[in-house]
Amino acid sequence: MGKRLTVNGKEYSIVKLLGKGKGGYSYLADDGTRRYVLKQIHHEPCDYYQFGNKIEAEVNDYKRLKEIGIRIPVMFDVDMENERILKEYIEGETIYDLVLLDKIKPSYLEQMQEMCSLLYAAHTNIDYFPTNFVVQKEEIYYIDFECNDYMDEWNFENWGIKYWSKTPEFLQYVKEHS
Repeated sequence: MGKRLTVNGKEYSIVKLLGKGKGGYSYLADDGTRRYVLKQIHHEPCDYYQFGNKIEAEVNDYKRLKEIGIRIPVMFDVDMENERILKEYIEGETIYDLVLLDKIKPSYLEQMQEMCSLLYAAHTNIDYFPTNFVVQKEEIYYIDFECNDYMDEWNFENWGIKYWSKTPEFLQYVKEHS
């Protein structure tokens, strides 16, 4: 891409855009020795979600998920002024891509159920959409930090599971976003 961004004065080369979420753009970034994910918070409107202070929410959600014991990337640095987060790059395929390729394994759903038991005990939900999960060495990582107080309507069994196989909801999403 040729673009460079800084996090607290340290410069990173942007390799490519990994994705855009409700709260920001995630880029694959490089410092010359290792790769990271550099997330730039954005303030674009989102019809279905209300935000407070996004950068503070990211930091607080990260701490909450670490405390619960969810497998997530390490947050290396936060640039509050520029609203940027530097985190560990978890290389692998997303659950979304694995659904498209018919490569979802029962162990991925078992791992998700284990995550849910930890989350529900802590009265917490995460964003179960399959683009938020990467498989590395047969382990799933939640690569987002978003979490919210638990509500049945948004738990894995009532909402998330609809997107972890080629359900009508998943196929409709693919059709609308391809």
